[in-house]
Amino acid sequence: MPLIAIEEHWSMPDLTAALHALPQPDESLVLGEMGDNQERLKDLEAGRMAAMDAQGIDLSILALIPPGTQSLPPKEALTLSRSANDVAAAAVARHPARFRSLSTLPMSSPKDVAPELERAAGMGHVGTMVYGRSGDLFLDDPAYDEFFGAASELGQPVFLHPQLPSAAVRDASYRGFDPMTELALAAFGWGWHMETATAALRLILRGTFDRHPDLQVVLGHWGEMLLFWLDRADSISRIAGLPRSVSDYIRSNFYITNSGMLNPALLQHALSVTSVDRLIFSTDYPFQGPTNEEIRSFMAHFSSEAERQQFAFRNAASLFGIDV
Repeated sequence: MPLIAIEEHWSMPDLTAALHALPQPDESLVLGEMGDNQERLKDLEAGRMAAMDAQGIDLSILALIPPGTQSLPPKEALTLSRSANDVAAAAVARHPARFRSLSTLPMSSPKDVAPELERAAGMGHVGTMVYGRSGDLFLDDPAYDEFFGAASELGQPVFLHPQLPSAAVRDASYRGFDPMTELALAAFGWGWHMETATAALRLILRGTFDRHPDLQVVLGHWGEMLLFWLDRADSISRIAGLPRSVSDYIRSNFYITNSGMLNPALLQHALSVTSVDRLIFSTDYPFQGPTNEEIRSFMAHFSSEAERQQFAFRNAASLFGIDV
């Protein structure tokens, strides 16, 4: 059975340097520099493919580590987004049997986002990865509606990835500990996922999917907690004047990936609120490292071979237009 992993991160030294040079660098950059992560992230050649082979992964969909180019000034964001898309496309061209890629977009320059998405799609990128906020601009701001229209028209799925909360939110909710505990709490331990769930919910409430009904968004980490709060989130639908429930948008406009989290309880809950044709495998490389044995053991929790195949490769192939 083939295995496609859709959230497999990489990094580009020029971009990393630019992010570190900002007056207030994104603190989550340190996560990509722990242990051997830095070397693993830069490797788009034999080392990465050896890691894929060890896990039994046939094809990886590459995506830059957070925060992408989103925290850079507009001109620099455009230059480095284009460069990143060129580098990723070249890696795919060298290894077409092993890689596909998600594009990087200059979200701090809204007027350049749709044109770069179109350019990247023309180069063969199969989707794009963005974040819920660029500076003070939320992803659901009308400034980005042209982008969502282009993504829908081009058939480019949008992966909505976690990012650190704003400084104001961090000061209000995530301070009072040592620096690494504060970062863990605001990032992978909690804050990342609340931020992403909120960004997804805002897109729904803004009517994004009513204007662009074919738009497809991917959420990692089993839906960034949103799947577990749909009973309450649905109660906003009528107040916001939506024609459908939040749950209905989740089932028709969102795909969910596990991001390397192989907990059968999370799988069963996801299956209880959405359908198996909306679930896709990923490892969140290199931050999660499930072994081949652990992956195959997890697959046994699906009720049939057909469902296993949907999760392992068929849903990803269909969503991202990959021939398998």
